[in-house]
Amino acid sequence: MNKAVSEGESQPHTAGDIREHMMVHAMGEGSHDGVEGVHVGTVDCIEGVYIKLTKSDSPDGRHHLIPLAWVARVDPERNVVFLNKDPETVRNEWHEV
Repeated sequence: MNKAVSEGESQPHTAGDIREHMMVHAMGEGSHDGVEGVHVGTVDCIEGVYIKLTKSDSPDGRHHLIPLAWVARVDPERNVVFLNKDPETVRNEWHEV
């Protein structure tokens, strides 16, 4: 059954929907570049079941891996991956590379 997606609503995601240089936002109050949520990184690439974040957008200058299972939705129009975790959980549980 095909469900129509209303304006402003993101479609279900797959790893193929996630592209290099997309912003990654955790749940929380705030916005970055006019997009809701808390900016926690930028997509470098997909590695297996993980999103690898760029080291240039990292607080410690290192790559970090976050599980694809944390992705709540992908908004290709706004170039954002939204996570189902808050920023503190993301930073405490991501894997350093």
